[in-house]
Amino acid sequence: MHKVFKRSHRVIEPARKALVSNARSMAPMLLGMTLAAAAHAQGTIDFSGASNVMGSFKTFAIFAGAIIAFGCLIWAGLKMMGGRFQDAIPQLFGALFGAGVLGWGAGWIGSLTGQTLP
Repeated sequence: MHKVFKRSHRVIEPARKALVSNARSMAPMLLGMTLAAAAHAQGTIDFSGASNVMGSFKTFAIFAGAIIAFGCLIWAGLKMMGGRFQDAIPQLFGALFGAGVLGWGAGWIGSLTGQTLP
């Protein structure tokens, strides 16, 4: 059994080395062809649906900001009702963060993408 493994290893190893060598020599050509195809496609990409996607992102930012702010305010109120005012401070900052996302979320998305949102 041991001799069979050595014989098959002698056959497989050169084939693997040849495959690796061929892949290394073809990689620059494949990269060049990919970049050439991307250069030819420049200017042909249709962004007509981008405003719909950005509108969805804006809706998500409003929803997420409202959930964060409302959830943190409720949690802070529960902690304050329990008499732990110092433990409620992080939740109040979380509510401020949620309000920031709610107020500025659309502006952040618009500045990242260059899209104007309605």
